[in-house]
Amino acid sequence: MTMPGARGWPKWFALAALVIVLDQISKLYFNSRFQYGEIRPVVEGFFNFTLVYNPGAAFSFLHDAGGWQKYLFTILAFAVSGWLGWNIVKRRFSGLMNLAAAFIMGGALGNVIDRLAYGHVIDFIMVHYYNEWYYPAFNLADSFICVGAALMVADSMKKPSR
Repeated sequence: MTMPGARGWPKWFALAALVIVLDQISKLYFNSRFQYGEIRPVVEGFFNFTLVYNPGAAFSFLHDAGGWQKYLFTILAFAVSGWLGWNIVKRRFSGLMNLAAAFIMGGALGNVIDRLAYGHVIDFIMVHYYNEWYYPAFNLADSFICVGAALMVADSMKKPSR
């Protein structure tokens, strides 16, 4: 089925490319300006910048698996991005779903670049509550993936138009 509001697929690929560029610039910045493990408070007790490396996936899932996970997550990112891109080109998504797909593709491929170039993903955003609770460090790519997933959920909850 072709969605009428989904024309202009090049703009969605351009948006995914912009996400990749923003992600990579931010990672290059933190990787060149911070020492590994360094923490710089931004909002005391709540938000820090740091530099950590994640050889696994989200929340360091499989971080100690011995290296094979790099290939698994790379293949998975290419497969998901390919499927999303194909659906954008074939105009099977709504405009909101295209936006979500572009965010997810850009984020996933941004992290793939890290995995292939460094063997790990560069993370630098740390949200916490003083010394009582810490959310795992993440990066812009992770943020775009999460926003894209939330947009997909929102799109799926819309009532179909008649």
